Amino acid sequence: MLVATTREPSRDAAVRYTGQRGEDVRLDNIVVSVPPASTRQAGKIKWPNPQAPDPRRSFVTVKADQMTNRHIKSWFKTASGGNHRVLIFVHGFNTSYADAVFRFAQVVHDAGIEAAPVLFTWPSRANPLDYAYDRESTIYSRFGLDLVLKSAVDDPSVEDVTIFAHSMGGWLTMEALRDMALREGRVSRKIHDVILASPDIDVDVFKRQVLEIGSRRPHITIISSRNDLALQTAKWLAGDVDRLGATDFKPYSAILSKYNISVIDTSDLSQDDFFGHNAYAQNQDLLRSLAGLYVSRSKNVIAPKRFGRDWPHL
Repeated sequence: MLVATTREPSRDAAVRYTGQRGEDVRLDNIVVSVPPASTRQAGKIKWPNPQAPDPRRSFVTVKADQMTNRHIKSWFKTASGGNHRVLIFVHGFNTSYADAVFRFAQVVHDAGIEAAPVLFTWPSRANPLDYAYDRESTIYSRFGLDLVLKSAVDDPSVEDVTIFAHSMGGWLTMEALRDMALREGRVSRKIHDVILASPDIDVDVFKRQVLEIGSRRPHITIISSRNDLALQTAKWLAGDVDRLGATDFKPYSAILSKYNISVIDTSDLSQDDFFGHNAYAQNQDLLRSLAGLYVSRSKNVIAPKRFGRDWPHL
């Protein structure tokens, strides 16, 4: 995967990047080995033993090479293969660099997504008590995600870009798309889909973001859950305003239909996360559905299974 980050480099080569804010965007070519299905369950990450990592039993980083901007074009061309597709993942709150890398590798592997995988990782301190710091870090990192998006859409070998954002990363994604639309008059035609999993976005802010992005926007899919305890806590921290990923969408049905926004309700899906915040990565049915969402524009592909309330496309 191509990893772009606004994190500060670590003095410890094994850690690679810290949760502090770096001064620019750094690029790495990371290769992660995923253990065989016989030794792990889909949706789960098996962490390696730092002293003796075993790729047969755990996730292992087998390659980590620093890249420069001049390497991006050749990387996109090689990694996207014949389908010319790119998947950009933006992680959420309370996520370390290693957490982001392994989680993205797990999702791409378990969902069977065929695309050039790009991870954008911003400076999270990976501490549940640092919500405010992480929130400010997403604001700080808008320039970095903007550079990544521009690199993808400007590359002639890339024809299709999907952005997949989790939790607080959803707010960062919508802000980057808003900035692109205001600067260039519209979001690039190459960005077809935006998937917001458990988005930690104020519902009023989201409505404003959609309006300011304009009518020529990508299709947005929201993965939500009424049982998301993490977003219920975020609501309390944010002045008791509903978070997009845990709201009741009935009052917004007309708006969702008007703006061609789909909702997948995962409230009743099983997952290992006590807080109910990670169904997108842990539930096997949803992983298969995500793969369908991503490739649904291809020929001979069955439409993905939907869960709960799914507002139809116009």
